Formats: sequence, structure tokens, C-alpha cells
Amino acid sequence: MTEIYIHKSSIVSNKTTIGKGTKIWHFSHVRENVTIGENVTIGQNVYIDKNVTIGNGCKIQNNVSIYDGVTLANDIFIGPSVVFTNDKYPDVRYWDESIKLNTLINDGVSIGANSTILPGIEIGKETLIGAGSVVTKDFGDKLLIYGNPAKIVKKR
Repeated sequence: MTEIYIHKSSIVSNKTTIGKGTKIWHFSHVRENVTIGENVTIGQNVYIDKNVTIGNGCKIQNNVSIYDGVTLANDIFIGPSVVFTNDKYPDVRYWDESIKLNTLINDGVSIGANSTILPGIEIGKETLIGAGSVVTKDFGDKLLIYGNPAKIVKKR
């Protein structure tokens, strides 16, 4: 499969790079300077901000928001309504691009529905984040984490 599928209701910048086999479903919005790998599925109503990088084989469920500064490596599952943020102390009166923090989600991570990932976080390979978690700090490889704030429950 080498085709790229973009539903006619989606808005995708022509300044975006999309790998073969990728599908972008209904009502999604992909901004400029985004790189999306091969065989990625982006569900409906997903917002991908400028300068985001998404690796190969990722599955992004419906209603996800991914903001500038987020990098998703390969083979990542993002559950419905997950939000990635990029401003640790949001205050519209003082916004400046220089305060944006970058987030890195490494290979094989799964993030459960309705989780929030605060900015400046790195999640290690093959870590599972339980539904509804609020991730406020870095976590290593092959962990099961969940809660508010998310904590290590066990090694996988």
C-alpha cells in the first residue's frame, strides 16, 4: 500500500510531509512543517500543530491535540482525546515562542484515552500510560504508569 488517504473534510497544509500508507480521517487539521511517517493512522478531529514530527506506524485516535514541540517516535498508540501541551505556565498575556517546551515520546509507547502530557517530558520506550493520566515528569523504558500525577505502577 503506497497511497496516502486524506478525507476531503480535513485540512492539511501543503507544507507537510506525509509518508506512504498514511490515512488522515474526517475533520482533522494538520499545520505546516509537520512530518508524518509511513503507515500512520490519524483519526477524526485530530489537531496537529506546526513543527510536529510523527514517526512510522503510529495510530492516533479521535479528538487528539498535538502541539508544536512534540515528537512521536515509531509505533506509538495515542488513545482518544489525549492532549499534548507545550506551555508549562500558560498565560496568554506573556506568551512567546521562546517559552515553548519540547516533548519526546519514544518507540512503542501507548497512551490511554483522556491523558494529558505536560510539556518538556520524555517517555521511554514501550511504556504504557493508563487512561486519564496526567504526566508531569519524565519516565523510563518499559513501565506501566498511571494516575494524577502519573506514577510508576510496575515494570513491564
